[in-house]
Amino acid sequence: MSARRLDGAALAAEIRAELAPRIARFTAAQQRPPGLAVVLAGTHPGSEIYVRNKIKTASDAGCHAELIRLEATASLRDAVMTVRRLNADDRIDAILVQSPLPNGMGAQAERHVFDALDPSKDVDGFHPDNVGRLVQKRPRLVACTPLGCIELLQRERIPIAGAHAVVLGRSDIVGKPMALMLLHRDATVTICHSKTPDLVDIAASADILIAAIGRGGFVRREFIKPGATVIDVGINTLTSETDLERFFPGNARKREQFARKGSVLMGDVHPEVAEVAGALTPVPGGVGPMTIAMVLRNTLTAAEQRAGTRAETRSAGL
Repeated sequence: MSARRLDGAALAAEIRAELAPRIARFTAAQQRPPGLAVVLAGTHPGSEIYVRNKIKTASDAGCHAELIRLEATASLRDAVMTVRRLNADDRIDAILVQSPLPNGMGAQAERHVFDALDPSKDVDGFHPDNVGRLVQKRPRLVACTPLGCIELLQRERIPIAGAHAVVLGRSDIVGKPMALMLLHRDATVTICHSKTPDLVDIAASADILIAAIGRGGFVRREFIKPGATVIDVGINTLTSETDLERFFPGNARKREQFARKGSVLMGDVHPEVAEVAGALTPVPGGVGPMTIAMVLRNTLTAAEQRAGTRAETRSAGL
């Protein structure tokens, strides 16, 4: 058996086409496009790629998109002050602070920066107000990566209600919101992490397995129930020929990529899983494009919500 490929790139293109009329209507009604600002601190290679794609996608869709760069030596105060400036900028409807932040900002930097966001502009749903709303099943803006995973499952007509979903990873950015979104769609959800005993057996009971742990090739065939759906959130860079041969023996396409770039990408899921799973997202081309499509959708949603709030305030004479 070979797993069905869940093509996130094709689905993301569909979503962008669906959003185009809404963006045009907003721009005409408000006499300005929806606005996205992305804050990037430092030069993390993976972040550079994601940020470039987010800015390009938003710009190509007709949004105002700007990148604010902070040096790797920037302080936590610099990041917080940048966010506060964007909170006050009426051209900006959505703010995304790219993770990870530089180590020099401190262990709790992301929490402090996310707390400083205006919740109505928090495009990734990380502000505690937005997290709380998600917990109570009344979300306003929710994290783009897990939202992209849900959208992919729904568009591929993979049943969530009644399924046993196992989430490998408990991060605030992916694991926890992913579990909540699945729970709200009537899945039975198990969250696993580094301290989980019998991890392989639990994973192998999943109808839907979400891998979001940041360890290349960690999920092997024994983790998978035959026919299960596997969503690979991981993005890992292989830079040694030894690892290339270990994970992709005899793969001419990967060898050509490695020879050209000096590295290849892989997910948290080992390639051998394709022989067991019923459906599987590729890396790249699976969850990544869906995440970027959800950034665009959340940007538009934030813009529409903010415009509606302003209109209501004016009509009330406040």
